[in-house]
Amino acid sequence: MDRPAANQSNIRKADLASLLKKNAMLIILVLVYIFFTIMTKGRMFRPNSFASLINQNAYVYIIGCGMLMCMLTGGNIDLSCGAFVCLLGALGGMMMVYWGMGTAISIIALLAIGVVYGCALGAIIAYVHVPPWIATLAGYLAFRGLGTAILGVSSTNSISFNSKQEFLSIFSGTLFKTPEGTLNWPCLIVGLVAAALVILLVFRNRAVRLKKGYEVDQIGMDVAKCGLSAAAIILVMYKLAYSGGIPTVLVWVGAVVLFYSFITSKTTIGRHFYVVGGNIEAARLSGVDTRRIMFIAYLNMAILTSIAAMTTVSRFTAANADAGKNFEMDAISACVVGGVSASGGAGTVLGMVIGATLIGVINLGMFQVNLDANYQRVVKGFVLLAAVVFDILSKKKAR
Repeated sequence: MDRPAANQSNIRKADLASLLKKNAMLIILVLVYIFFTIMTKGRMFRPNSFASLINQNAYVYIIGCGMLMCMLTGGNIDLSCGAFVCLLGALGGMMMVYWGMGTAISIIALLAIGVVYGCALGAIIAYVHVPPWIATLAGYLAFRGLGTAILGVSSTNSISFNSKQEFLSIFSGTLFKTPEGTLNWPCLIVGLVAAALVILLVFRNRAVRLKKGYEVDQIGMDVAKCGLSAAAIILVMYKLAYSGGIPTVLVWVGAVVLFYSFITSKTTIGRHFYVVGGNIEAARLSGVDTRRIMFIAYLNMAILTSIAAMTTVSRFTAANADAGKNFEMDAISACVVGGVSASGGAGTVLGMVIGATLIGVINLGMFQVNLDANYQRVVKGFVLLAAVVFDILSKKKAR
């Protein structure tokens, strides 16, 4: 008579263990945030800290989506994205400040340069079969040198964008702007609507899966997922409502993240990225155009790098030779910490977002406790190593 009860208890324990393992990085993120909030005596929980976290890490979320697509194809990476940001910033400064080109034309031109580079890089990797790390290492070495040479036209080796307020407002402005410290109602309403949409989508997806006969989580799990997600969204928007409004860069980040989340989870071509990363030869034999997938991955990366370059230039209101420094490392770290497999074929956009946020929280927390910059690098290195070890051990245990 006791066996069914014992079996039920074992099943529940297994479900709990699986849940904790699946959300390990999210739990770590919450614990790290609480730790730094205590260490900074509450400064991490202030509205301006939330705004800083978004503004300082926007490029990681954007480039991270592109790096995710590259890594899914078999652990491939792009080492050139940071240097390409430097080059695009220099070219943007020449276009808008020195040549007097309009904002719209300059944005289109920068995106076009990104498309051209992405096509060239994708063709070299996919059709000429040059290893990705070598092809992108060439860009890593060349683009920063070229960008610095272009910036040499200025006596300060930088180009200021302070006179280009229209451009700055697009990428580093504020929506529904109000004075700091006053409640921004439009911002709070946007948060409530976004939370409601998340709840609606979760239960709609559950209903679709049930209708098709697919396995679904227990109803309690979905309710908890909706509650936590909605609470997180409302908290962030509430804090932003007191920090002056919604940063326009958050709109760019949200659009990029939602688009690539849809592509990777709901489309055939998105599934092809996972198949290619899992076993490229099996994917080829099953009819997947593996060269096309590789080409698209690096084209995506170049386009997203162009967007990240414009957000970076806008944030600093200037183009300089240090722009984009270590961006490629930050994007790779965000993906690996967020559960993207170093060998390809596994990982999600949501996981990358959690990884990027965790690294951003650690960076901001260490800055606010005045930890030496050298030790900050040590901490980030250990976090990255721990994430890789955790990924490897988890796979071994699953086998």
